[in-house]
Amino acid sequence: MLAGLGRQVQTTGLLAPEAIETALSALRRFRALCDTLEVGRVFAIATAACRDAENGADFIADAERICRTKIDILSGKREAHLTALGVISGVYNPDGIVGDLGGGSLELVDVHHTKVRKGLTLPLGGLALQDIAGRSIKKAERFVARTLEDVDILDRGVGRTLYAVGGTWRSLARLHMWQTGYPFHVMHNYRIPAREALDFSRLVHRVDTETLSKIEVINAARRPLLAYAALVMEYLIRSVKPRNVVLSVLGVREGLLYEMLDEEARARDPLIAAASELNTLRSRSPQHGEELIGWTDRFMASSGLDESAEEERLRRTACLLADVGWRAHPDYRGEQSMNLIAHGAFTAIDHPGRAYLALSVFFRHVGLHEEELSPRLRELATPYILDRARVLGAAMRVAYILTAGHGGVLPNTPMQVKRGKLTLHLPGKFGGLASDRLAGRLRQLGRLIGRDTAFSF
Repeated sequence: MLAGLGRQVQTTGLLAPEAIETALSALRRFRALCDTLEVGRVFAIATAACRDAENGADFIADAERICRTKIDILSGKREAHLTALGVISGVYNPDGIVGDLGGGSLELVDVHHTKVRKGLTLPLGGLALQDIAGRSIKKAERFVARTLEDVDILDRGVGRTLYAVGGTWRSLARLHMWQTGYPFHVMHNYRIPAREALDFSRLVHRVDTETLSKIEVINAARRPLLAYAALVMEYLIRSVKPRNVVLSVLGVREGLLYEMLDEEARARDPLIAAASELNTLRSRSPQHGEELIGWTDRFMASSGLDESAEEERLRRTACLLADVGWRAHPDYRGEQSMNLIAHGAFTAIDHPGRAYLALSVFFRHVGLHEEELSPRLRELATPYILDRARVLGAAMRVAYILTAGHGGVLPNTPMQVKRGKLTLHLPGKFGGLASDRLAGRLRQLGRLIGRDTAFSF
């Protein structure tokens, strides 16, 4: 629910009565939901509007009575820090400037992998700009230009990434998705080349928002602020000069949770962790998914195929997800697995990476043909990604007909390139697993990597 607490703070110094009532009404509902769900502990935070308004303390007191918990009013620097942690929690090895555009303020902070530099806050939130400029986009533009002059942090973003956080920027990106016919509607890690984002932002803030193509995909409550969000984005890109703009749906709230984790939990790869949990929940044999990682490790190391650290990470993730669709009807396992993986609630993966995971498991189920392949997903995959997905899918097809999806076999039956030939070793009792179908799948994989094939016993 958009309460709009920051709507009049810059000019009146006060939270508007109707905004207060809307916000308190929403909090009553959230508290009732917490009680219904028997939530044991609630964390509550407040940001720019509450820290800046003269009546912010009174509002917080009422809100605390409703929520029955202490509300932490974040400073601008603290808000920037938590936003950066949110991005770190959901983007793999981020490197660039994080910008969190709220209603009352814009927080900026530099991140490099897990390191966060000191951030700052500026009065450039959508509601604040609308208020300061008296709803004049020209006045708002002059104010944004002055405010972003000589902001040191912006000089550190040249050639890196600008991570965009906040609901109105997500709306801007959603509009861009629909106008460009982007084939995938997962917002997290949506990447726009900086030049394209600059041109689109300039367009949005210079025309009547309601005349824009596909504007109906944007929540009506967000539309009046879209031009201001686009204006700030345009001037940020001009100042930062990033290579790309990347959307992050994770921000302050997720940063607060991430901060509470111990060092061991923070060090875990969130993509691998999520895939491991899904493997445990939905696979026939979670052990088999884990064993498949080591089995394909040995295969790739001997295959002569180059594999970057990121490609290795994605391959291992795909191994954990290879059997999550097994409960579906056999005729639909490929399709259902592909949709589950492509649209799953994963973080720390970009859209081409999602395509690789989904395609690998799709090929593992249906074979290496493309007749049933989603054309939208295919648009995200480069020829290189498609080739690597085929290779991994073909390797999985060997593994699953060999093991029937159960653990204990793969560690004893390595598949490696030896003396120029792709060889599947079936020692002792495992020799009985040899079959024409297994040989056929091994030959199919061999053709993909340009190798003859054989069993060894």
